[in-house]
Amino acid sequence: MMISGIWNLPAVGGMDWALGPGGPVVLLLALFLDVLIGDPRWLPHPVRAIGLLITWLDAKLNRPKRGEIDRMLRGLVAVVAVVGAAAVVGWLLGLVARDLPFGWCIELVAVALMIAQRSMVDHVVRVMRGLDKGGIKGGRSALKQIVGRDVSKLDEHGVSRAAIESVAESFTDGVVAPVFWYLLLGLPGLFAFKAISTLDSMIGYRTERHASFGMVAARLDDVANWIPARIAGPLMVVAALFTPSAAPRRAMRTMLRDSGKHASPNAGWTEAAMAGALDLALLGPRKYTGAKETKNVWIGSGRAKATRVDIRRALVLFAISCFLVAGIVAIISVAAQLGRAG
Repeated sequence: MMISGIWNLPAVGGMDWALGPGGPVVLLLALFLDVLIGDPRWLPHPVRAIGLLITWLDAKLNRPKRGEIDRMLRGLVAVVAVVGAAAVVGWLLGLVARDLPFGWCIELVAVALMIAQRSMVDHVVRVMRGLDKGGIKGGRSALKQIVGRDVSKLDEHGVSRAAIESVAESFTDGVVAPVFWYLLLGLPGLFAFKAISTLDSMIGYRTERHASFGMVAARLDDVANWIPARIAGPLMVVAALFTPSAAPRRAMRTMLRDSGKHASPNAGWTEAAMAGALDLALLGPRKYTGAKETKNVWIGSGRAKATRVDIRRALVLFAISCFLVAGIVAIISVAAQLGRAG
């Protein structure tokens, strides 16, 4: 079984193209395509199919009457089934892409759909518009679409902080991690990662229903994001150099000092970098629907009273961070071509 990756740039139409399936140029184009079109509602999204499969397995395997160990083992079965199916679909799609004259276009669209740059910006902009037009209720309503926590008691500052935290965390699991796994393992790796991420977002919470059933999913998501998080944090610090009103030195200090304060082993890296860069205090205690309140402490030593202005600043920092990712991918593309030419 051949897995397309960074150095696997097959011939297309008899020519040696950097645009072959699995190539970094495809990834670079996908990054820009995602910025341009995001996730069109009319285009079938693979994550929706993954979500339907998870929902079905959750209903079939996760019965409250079963014991914790039994539910954990059944959760393991669900993870293997979902991640395995996603990887196989990615592999088959890669085979199709290699066999067609312009198959790289298929892969281009598939990769663009799996990256969440534009979609995160769109979601957070809706939160700002919700606050502008509908006040706190409008902000909470829009925020519920992107977070799993209980937003019913958040004030405007809490809504703003949650939106900023989502932007920071999304840079890891929505941008850097998909890029990392695609470069490493091609479409199978990318599809498998998105399956892991979707599993965690749907069943990875410590609620009464999913504490045991979703344990494997949550731990696997931690593993899959471990390296990308430690790439994303420093990248955001570098991005702060080019972001108006951001403080790169404070971003670095806060990241190194506070990243470990997060309950997640990965989310703290970008959230701490964001908090330091914008001189905010993020995280703090929060409650997820159906779960006990988490005991996260504050990250950053700045203002806890974040505003809509701070959300805009966070989006600028996020955009510049994404641009840096594209720059790195471009360098890899050139290096790959020079390596082949040599």
